[in-house]
Amino acid sequence: MILTKQFRCIHSASCVCTKGHLTEEVLFLVFNHLNWNPKLIVALSCVCKWFDDLAKRVLWKEFCRTRAPKMMLDLQSSGSHSVDGNWRALGKLLIYCSGCNKNGLFNNINIPGHFVYRTRFSRTSGKSFLLPQCRTDVLYVSDPCEHLDQGDEGDVGFFRGIFKSFAMSKVRKMLISRSAPMHPTEVCPYCKARLWNMLAAKMIPSSASCRLGAYEDCIEYYVCLNGHVLGICTLLPLSDTDEASEE
Repeated sequence: MILTKQFRCIHSASCVCTKGHLTEEVLFLVFNHLNWNPKLIVALSCVCKWFDDLAKRVLWKEFCRTRAPKMMLDLQSSGSHSVDGNWRALGKLLIYCSGCNKNGLFNNINIPGHFVYRTRFSRTSGKSFLLPQCRTDVLYVSDPCEHLDQGDEGDVGFFRGIFKSFAMSKVRKMLISRSAPMHPTEVCPYCKARLWNMLAAKMIPSSASCRLGAYEDCIEYYVCLNGHVLGICTLLPLSDTDEASEE
């Protein structure tokens, strides 16, 4: 069933369902039984602003905690009861590869965004994306989502990530001190915040390409004001030995 997004909340004083709709506690139990199914959370959010608010405050938070419990525990260990950019944005980042439209964030690439069944995010891998003077920051980065045989672009990989407490990070301070440029038109696909260009700021270390298995001069990524990371790289071809071992 397709639900139309309502921009005016139907849970007003005159709404009949205020006398009979499910309470937050009951909906919590229902979605817990459904293992915090993200498609059903999205469907519920489209009903009205009351359900949308519930999804933002409760359901996406529980989804994130269930999908990546250790990562969520770490992101909240600084004492904050929320995460930068809100729980819905983080939930989307966990399960959605943003891809890119032609003439968009990564100019010549046209690969539609799509959901991914499962992605590994690594704090250890995140260190490889930070300059030595910023490696006390905590960054979780995903394995690249591979899109093979993209014509002249070769094998393309999209990766995404999130900083812990980005507002207090050394990366953010360095971006500001270097007057790093922001993308003039594009925004973060997860939270709609503006994006810093890490390549233009000369803040992408060579260790990032090694971690991704990519060409060193073919990696680019952005960081939004809420600390979400999204990037692209051209992957190195598998050697004959690697291909044989996979078989």
